[in-house]
Amino acid sequence: MKYRTILTHPGGAHKDEFLACCLLLAGSDAPFILRREPTPEDLADPATAVVDVGDRHEPELGNFDHHQFPADHPPTCALSLVLMSLGMYEDARAFCDWLETAERFDTRGPVETARWLGTGRDTLARLQSPLDVTLLRRFAAQTELRPGDPLWEVMRWTGEDLLAYLRGMRERLDFISKHAETWRLDPAADRDDILFMPRTEPLPGEPSAGLPRHIAALKDGEAITAMIYPDRRGPGYALARHNDDPAYDFTRIADCPDVHFAHARGFVAKTSATDPARLRELLATAKCPS
Repeated sequence: MKYRTILTHPGGAHKDEFLACCLLLAGSDAPFILRREPTPEDLADPATAVVDVGDRHEPELGNFDHHQFPADHPPTCALSLVLMSLGMYEDARAFCDWLETAERFDTRGPVETARWLGTGRDTLARLQSPLDVTLLRRFAAQTELRPGDPLWEVMRWTGEDLLAYLRGMRERLDFISKHAETWRLDPAADRDDILFMPRTEPLPGEPSAGLPRHIAALKDGEAITAMIYPDRRGPGYALARHNDDPAYDFTRIADCPDVHFAHARGFVAKTSATDPARLRELLATAKCPS
């Protein structure tokens, strides 16, 4: 999407339109952001993105407002609509654990959102960061932002990083799906599966990245208790609990000659071994008695 202008409402600022503007800024050549009420000409101009104001959802015209949706509409905010227009909404819901909470907070308010989360409103206040307060307060105080303005640059970085994260995670999960294997040490067990990620070249910068999300998406993902993936600091592998499952204590293999690190809390170990048969032996040794 290429917009000459990004326009959002004046007054108090919220996370949904702030992040929506960040994404639009990163994905376009928009030279400036305006904070004012839109005119009919703005709403009709496909080169102007109108965000969280205007009572129209017309992505073909760059209009991304949700306030006209009925009260029983699924929680959908301006950020949701921009992500949909980018074709990234489903991935964002899958990879950004904070997104559904942000949608509900914007459309249902803090009390109902806290109830949905199963907590109190005071807990939400305890999770608020000074970054949230400062960025939104400074954004609300502006009427126009242009390249070179500190906040404009921060917003562009934020949008670029979010887009890069979503694209990178999708590529990573597709890569894992292509290469990962599932092992079962004990065929008679109803769980205790192992996710094995073989070494590939080039090695990803963080070999374990995306593995928990891949496991969560598996039909039998609840059976996975441990992971084996390439050690980014050496030619061997890391062995780790999945979701800190107590089925394994990797201090039990700390004295093995081919294990050069085992965390004192037992949740991860590093080995120079590369033979799958040896990796299975190490797992069997690390297995806790039933």
